[in-house]
Amino acid sequence: MSSPTATLKGKTALITGASRGIGRAMAIRFAKDGANVVLASKSTVPHPKLPGTLHTVAAEVKAAGGTPLVVGCDVRSEDDVQKVIDETKRAFGGLDVLVNNAGAISLTSLEDTPVKRFDLMLGINARAVFLTAKLALPLLVDSAKAGRSPHILSLSPPVSAKDGRFDPKWLKGHTAYSLTKYGMTLLTQGFAEELREQGIAVNALWPQTLIATAAVDMLLGDEGMTKSRTPEIMADAAHAIVTTTGLALTGQALIDDRILRARGVTDFAKYLSAPGVEPMPDLYVDPPGAS
Repeated sequence: MSSPTATLKGKTALITGASRGIGRAMAIRFAKDGANVVLASKSTVPHPKLPGTLHTVAAEVKAAGGTPLVVGCDVRSEDDVQKVIDETKRAFGGLDVLVNNAGAISLTSLEDTPVKRFDLMLGINARAVFLTAKLALPLLVDSAKAGRSPHILSLSPPVSAKDGRFDPKWLKGHTAYSLTKYGMTLLTQGFAEELREQGIAVNALWPQTLIATAAVDMLLGDEGMTKSRTPEIMADAAHAIVTTTGLALTGQALIDDRILRARGVTDFAKYLSAPGVEPMPDLYVDPPGAS
């Protein structure tokens, strides 16, 4: 594994879905380097059931040493995404890191998935990766030309297949959701090859275990939250990826604790939501040692 640049100081990172959870943790982690952090999300006003808005995260980014920029954005809207790119260029002059963190989830069967819900997942998950990458590309190309090692990072899983067939256990009961998440990874791997000659690294990142987020709380309640790791493990893993120089790391579907172990991290107890409680594996990954 290549050595990282170790810092995002003076660089600009755009994070979608940045108002809470993993996106918030990444924003604060990048800010600790002194990065400019563009916070893009629909959550510009308080949600009645969920804590945090872009403005509360912006305050945390500033307190951590970064420079925030808040831009309300629906990642399904080409106009909204273009607005984010334009305001990023206006405020900071360019863009070095794009993190596709916004997501929609519904672990429901064919019968129980409304078409509107499928369209929502497709738009926020797979389509948004295409849209944000396309519109951010000119700024990322400029970053590469300046030798700033630009990255696109999407939160999507490794694609597990054998003998030309996807592992059915990751499909049955939630095929629509799996299609959109696997689609993000396929776009990632395709873009990595398309953009290699332009010097832009493109990778995917996924957690080995459940992460204590609103989605886990909604799906699994207190038990799921207790058997989770905190979002900070994903933030540290993302930092390790996007501070890797050049194209030393590209076209990969990476797992959070594996990339951190490769970078010398040994203390994973600090990421436990509940000290001493073993976290549960997330979707699309088997427990360590499983065949």
